[in-house]
Amino acid sequence: MKNIPVIMIIFGGSGDLAHRKLYPSLFNLYEQGLIHDNFAVIGTARRPWSHEYLRGQVSDAIHETHDQVDENEVKDFASHFYYQSHDVTNVEHYETLKKLAQELDDRYSAQGNRLFYMAMAPRFFGTIATHINDQHLTGSGFNRIVVEKPFGHDLASAEELNKEITASFDENDIFRIDHYLGKEMIQNIMPMRFTNPLIKNIWSGDYIKNIQITLAERLGVEARGGYYDTSGALRDMVQNHIFQIITLLAMPEPKDLSSDSVHQAKQDLLKSLIIPTPEEVKNDFVRGQYLGSDTTFAYKKEPNVDPNSTTETFVAGKAKFTSGPLAGVPIYFRTGKEFKEKKTRIDIVLKHINNPYGQAHSNNITIEVDPESKIYITINGKKIDEPGIRREDLTYAFSKEEMAKVPDGYERLLHDVFVNDSTNFTHWSELKRYWEFIDAVENAWQKENEAGNPEITQYLPYRMGPKESNDIFESPTEHWIYE
Repeated sequence: MKNIPVIMIIFGGSGDLAHRKLYPSLFNLYEQGLIHDNFAVIGTARRPWSHEYLRGQVSDAIHETHDQVDENEVKDFASHFYYQSHDVTNVEHYETLKKLAQELDDRYSAQGNRLFYMAMAPRFFGTIATHINDQHLTGSGFNRIVVEKPFGHDLASAEELNKEITASFDENDIFRIDHYLGKEMIQNIMPMRFTNPLIKNIWSGDYIKNIQITLAERLGVEARGGYYDTSGALRDMVQNHIFQIITLLAMPEPKDLSSDSVHQAKQDLLKSLIIPTPEEVKNDFVRGQYLGSDTTFAYKKEPNVDPNSTTETFVAGKAKFTSGPLAGVPIYFRTGKEFKEKKTRIDIVLKHINNPYGQAHSNNITIEVDPESKIYITINGKKIDEPGIRREDLTYAFSKEEMAKVPDGYERLLHDVFVNDSTNFTHWSELKRYWEFIDAVENAWQKENEAGNPEITQYLPYRMGPKESNDIFESPTEHWIYE
């Protein structure tokens, strides 16, 4: 791999994301040689750490995530890390940060390349972007910024944040990261669709009845009650992860695999996304909150949650497009907390066909993303010892040895940032369309809340969410495949 020279500044270098994901991922890229001799990382936060203390934290993060490491490699890697105590609201601190970045650029021959990573509370994103610009933190080489979700709280705040960031960075240098796009089976959607005639030739409304996406979480909000009560399942999961999956499933085939072509295909699709009316929200969406049990609090009794909260911990809904290969095909989705198990799964439900056996089921294509990684097609066959039809799965899966080689999503996506490949990141035009959809649903719910009759279903924990989620299907004979 090419040794890329760069000074990386992590805003939030003392945080959980940096410790659990960024430092181990950077170490893997260091071992692979993508970054090695000509890089340095500045971790910033308000805590009064030293360079040595940060390096100890980096070393600990690697040991916590790697079974076996070369201790000399770990020590050499950690020596590239520097700490700068930093208040992101204090303009003078940016001058200190700028001087340190230039000193390290000269020491490591980083060629003026800068990579900024926002790994802290989203409310500071705009402030940081503004001061990167007005205090001239960018270097003379490439300048790239990685922005974690959530990118705004609604369309208006997202547009304001985008305006602040584009004052310092071109669109092609803004990497809006969603770790779901780094997952193995999410990255398998396009190869599955476009390289298999068996699948490619039936990827249309002529053969596909509907698509169902489930992002189920086993846990409740736990210590995140304060944040979650201002967000909810729709903003927390649908606006990003689920819409990324929907777009990959419904987009037309790009003319090639370049970043520009893939994003053009996505943008062409999203122009035809149907924004739901209030009446459609009422009919096609279900929101709910989990109840308590002997072992768990009800949502409204969780710490830092308003006891009168109307924030949803579950949402099920429908998306449709007027163009693309799946024009008119309903794409159903659901996500929530306190499900019976943690699972990310996509079910492509094919239409039934007339046949002489009468009892044959539809063929379904299932993509399991988490916790297992596999694709299987459910087909019909003859029973061995009696009349009738049985169902069998044709499975594409990885061995344990192969799974051990699968890189973490953050490692993959950080690699792409370094090599300037934005294929698996979100462009502004795509994000804007997602927010338009989300805002339409949120506004309809807000009107229900203000009228004093919010339709929020209470559901028992450790099941599959409220039974009312089956009511969103267009036909009374349809239901969730994964039960």
